Amino acid sequence: MTNPNPQSGSPDKEPASEAQAAQNALGNTERAEVATEPDRSVAKPGPEPEPKPSLGRLFLDNLWAANTFTVTLLSLVLAIVVGAVLMIISDPDVLSTYSYITSRPSDAINSSWTLVSEAYANLFKGSIFDPEAFSGWLNGANGWQAVLAPISETLTYAAPLVFTGLSVALAFRGGLFNIGAQGQATIGVIMAALAGFLLPLPPGLHLLVAVLAGALGGAIWGFIPGILKARAGAHEVINTIMLNYVATYFLTWLIVQNGVQDPNRTDAISKGVDSSAQLPRLLGDNLRVHAGILLAVLATWAVAWLLNRSTLGFELRAVGANPDAARTAGISVTRTYILIMVFAGILAGLGGSNMVLGSTASALTPLVVAQIGFDGILVALLGRVKPWGVLLAALLFGALQAGGNRMQSYSGISLELVTVLQALIVIFIAAPALVKAIFQLRAARAARLQTSLAKGW
Repeated sequence: MTNPNPQSGSPDKEPASEAQAAQNALGNTERAEVATEPDRSVAKPGPEPEPKPSLGRLFLDNLWAANTFTVTLLSLVLAIVVGAVLMIISDPDVLSTYSYITSRPSDAINSSWTLVSEAYANLFKGSIFDPEAFSGWLNGANGWQAVLAPISETLTYAAPLVFTGLSVALAFRGGLFNIGAQGQATIGVIMAALAGFLLPLPPGLHLLVAVLAGALGGAIWGFIPGILKARAGAHEVINTIMLNYVATYFLTWLIVQNGVQDPNRTDAISKGVDSSAQLPRLLGDNLRVHAGILLAVLATWAVAWLLNRSTLGFELRAVGANPDAARTAGISVTRTYILIMVFAGILAGLGGSNMVLGSTASALTPLVVAQIGFDGILVALLGRVKPWGVLLAALLFGALQAGGNRMQSYSGISLELVTVLQALIVIFIAAPALVKAIFQLRAARAARLQTSLAKGW
């Protein structure tokens, strides 16, 4: 029987054909819409890339960040500015011009500028370079010694400070606060002087024995607080402070004893160190710089190698960072504490021996060591307890001391003001947040401005 509607097809296939046709029509419509729709991802404007900063801009950005160099430099600037204010306040003639500053401000400005500029000019001429001496040498009015005299004085003052600064810095890195560099330098100067005028030895050998005697004296005086810290747990700050007094009064007593005191003098002064035991001068007899500065550079290199290259230095830094962790790792904390103080004493003793074997003095007096031990603490902090930083800080302090003598002689500025400048520099460097706030410095990603201090202090 034939189908009356041959085009309609079978009943079970007709709905599927209609559904497929509808689906195909809908797909064609969607594809058409997609084809005609604009590409929003291309048309949408994106953020423009920032231009790459120039090399000069990067340099300025890094320069005005709170890194170590910038903070140190700005600390010097702040100290100079505050020192200038103190000069003006302490000078009655200049200060009197401020009483009528509203009517004649030029008097106050000119007198202040004259005072401060001359003082700092004399500080520079006495410590680094004197243009007048250089022109005089070119004209034949003076010799070359006058040109090198400022540098000679700076190096002379800096040499013992390098040793005492390294002494304090080495103890800091090991987690100890060595306040006893003054006492260790005092015993060192005693031992060096005794070897210098009591032992009849040939030149060369005599100098070597005297230098080693100074190092031995400092080592003994460093061993005492080291063993007390390691064995009894006694705090090294208290021990070293007390030993400073013991060393000072021992020096005062020893000088006036028979065989030590100069028989031709009635005051407290010892016999003079033999010339065979004195450090040779580097630039002739007219300039005071001696071979002690070369020993100071060698000691700086040795301490840097010890801390950064040797196994003992690693143990020392590990104990300084965390004694409990170092003990767990198998490091003998007791042995390390003793070695730290012995090495610190050796360095301070070498600094003391420089004071009597060099050109500063040739005999023992109650003030022969001056304040090199306490100044060594400032040098270590200024140098951020890094060996080469200590060397640079000692040179700065030596320059301030050498230039301060000329500043006092030519400008009438008190030498105590130089000590104030030293203290201000250390204060500003030890407070980087203050310097950052004053100059609005940005935080430096790589800056490490924390001052390394002993654990528990």
